[in-house]
Amino acid sequence: MTKRFFPILAVLTALFLIASCASKPPVIPEDATAMELIQRAQEASDRSDWAAAIVYYETARERFGSDPSVLVTCEYETAFIHYKQGKYALAEEEFLALIAKYESPEGASLPPRYLILARKVLPTVREKMGKPAETTAESTN
Repeated sequence: MTKRFFPILAVLTALFLIASCASKPPVIPEDATAMELIQRAQEASDRSDWAAAIVYYETARERFGSDPSVLVTCEYETAFIHYKQGKYALAEEEFLALIAKYESPEGASLPPRYLILARKVLPTVREKMGKPAETTAESTN
């Protein structure tokens, strides 16, 4: 009887541990600044808590999306999370949209670091998809 009980107990314990490690939706204070939301998103991402990170970035976009700097920060970081998750088609689409934003007339006023980073990561994303490494928005039209 104990020989049958031990494997069942081990499985139940493992399931409990997995369930207890599951990410809970973050509680987001109403008065959080854009930088606080982005910082919390980055901390969640550092823990590989992709769902929480995305919630923080989406919240920052909703609350502070009129600030172009906040918007491109959140767009880049979300695309990068999708890349890390192996969602290459989605990441490619998001990186291309971000690059297109920089190639528009308003792009000159955006912080250049996210354009540089998107152009660096996009070829790797495309390589994972078995595509050529072109990085401009026009190359997909």
